[in-house]
Amino acid sequence: MGEAQDYPNLERIIGYHFQNPELLARALTHRSFVYENNNRRQRKNPKLNASHYERLEFLGDAVVDLVVGHLLIEKFPEAEEGDLSRLRARLVNVHSLAQLAKSLNLHLFLRLGKGEEATGGRDKPSILADSYEALCAAVYLDGGFDKAFEMIRKHLQEILKNLSLDLIEQDYKTKLQEMLQAQGGKPPRYRLVSASGPDHNKIFEIEVLISQKPVAQGSGKSKKEAEQTAAQRALEILKNPDKI
Repeated sequence: MGEAQDYPNLERIIGYHFQNPELLARALTHRSFVYENNNRRQRKNPKLNASHYERLEFLGDAVVDLVVGHLLIEKFPEAEEGDLSRLRARLVNVHSLAQLAKSLNLHLFLRLGKGEEATGGRDKPSILADSYEALCAAVYLDGGFDKAFEMIRKHLQEILKNLSLDLIEQDYKTKLQEMLQAQGGKPPRYRLVSASGPDHNKIFEIEVLISQKPVAQGSGKSKKEAEQTAAQRALEILKNPDKI
């Protein structure tokens, strides 16, 4: 796994060099690592909240939304607000941000507690997405908005190139339902599996059932987002019926 001494390598991958490396370290530090490495008395110290990535993730969520909104307005100067919102939802969600984080190898540099590590935390979409948003906030605080803007633009360059208004003509839930109806089947059903995390950063896990059989799960910061992700994955699975 990536260690602190490898941060220059990570900086090359993300395309930004930190003036204050501590911000980068904090963006990659999960709460479990901090609390596991401090005794019970130390855990009551409110300063510990500043030593893991959750506060940075809170800020990074706004930074990413602003940058993506700006990029979409640039690319689609005549698009309506509703269409822009739907496009942004396709780009800024737990699933897509987790994929982006993994493409940048952030998962290799995450600092996790032993318990979180043992339960697969390094590959959890919610942790990966949060770490990317925390990274964006760290760059914003270290170098200013312009540096954060250019880094995020670079990361999304290929995705934006292939983005089209045609992609939002139907959402994944609608596509899934219409596919099943065309095959003579019943509409899918969505079931809440879990809701975890603090109130300001809830992560919902939704399961989609087809003919009463669980087919796929999706996660998101709202139930609607999680349902869309679950429907998207179900559509991918339906392309290969052997997997159902």
